[in-house]
Amino acid sequence: MKVEDGHVTILASTVEGSTIRFADAVIEASDGTVYFSDGSTRFGFGEWFLDYLEARPTGRLLRYDPGTGKASVALDNLAFANGVALSRDEAFVIVCETAGFRCTRLWLKGDKAGQKETFVDNLPGSPDNIQLAPDGSFWVALIQRSPWLDLVMRWTFTKRVVASFPALLDAVHAAGKGAMVAQVSEDGEVLRVLDDSEGKVINFITSVTEFNGDLFFGSLATNFVGKLSLAKVAQAQGQAAASS
Repeated sequence: MKVEDGHVTILASTVEGSTIRFADAVIEASDGTVYFSDGSTRFGFGEWFLDYLEARPTGRLLRYDPGTGKASVALDNLAFANGVALSRDEAFVIVCETAGFRCTRLWLKGDKAGQKETFVDNLPGSPDNIQLAPDGSFWVALIQRSPWLDLVMRWTFTKRVVASFPALLDAVHAAGKGAMVAQVSEDGEVLRVLDDSEGKVINFITSVTEFNGDLFFGSLATNFVGKLSLAKVAQAQGQAAASS
């Protein structure tokens, strides 16, 4: 939907004959094209964790064309499609696959236009949202991996048991209390990971944005926005290196 001058306009609720069940992240290109994720074709927002447990790649990256007023499928078979970001020159768009521990790139321009490839894989946490940084790199919010969740995901039986009992689902979900974000270069190289395994101030980070030398964090588990000075991070890392 589009919000403008106090008015809300629904741009798309279906795509190629199917319902957009779980519209999630969105980014608009300079030409007005809108790229957005549809996390699952089976479950809605209130049941997102069931999609994660089921581990079937039904997520999609969708494209809305303002010229035609229609949406189309840019990528499908994604493992819980989540955050979306455009590169600085808009040569490619990235979509996070939360259940796949990876981010996927779709080239929009150049010789590779239309081609899909893995942007970064085997991340230390489940990627949620992704934002372009001022220097052209990307910040990715990572949901900390839980040993309990890894154990549950190993067998179909354990996934069914956990999904059938909400109390168990909440317990497994709560096991990962840390806070983690990663900075990834435009070539898909992990430059650094900032990690607070105890989540003392904020945990379950789902979004991160860099502005004026600070990182701002959003979380589904808190009622405030977190802030971290990158200058202080560099200072602390320098002191740690000097003392080692």
